[in-house]
Amino acid sequence: MSEIPAELAGLRASIDNLDQALVCLLAERFRVTKEVGHLKATRGLPPADPERERVQIERLRSLADRAGLDPEFAEKFLTFIVTEVVRHHEQIAREHGA
Repeated sequence: MSEIPAELAGLRASIDNLDQALVCLLAERFRVTKEVGHLKATRGLPPADPERERVQIERLRSLADRAGLDPEFAEKFLTFIVTEVVRHHEQIAREHGA
């Protein structure tokens, strides 16, 4: 199959645009969480906040449900991100001698 139907090409272009937006949003999220990590380190706060994480997961599951996205998938996605954020916060804390 050498020629891609126009409808498929259009859908793929939409996916590519959405992927670009997701990467840009994740980059911005990590820029902000890096600031949070520095603030926590300078104030002697722990790298992780399990209660905040729990509330965020509940919130994201609710948002996902309303948006028609599988809440289980949304939770896995957020958990993956939070795990990486906490790893960054732990590294920042070590760099600050905490």
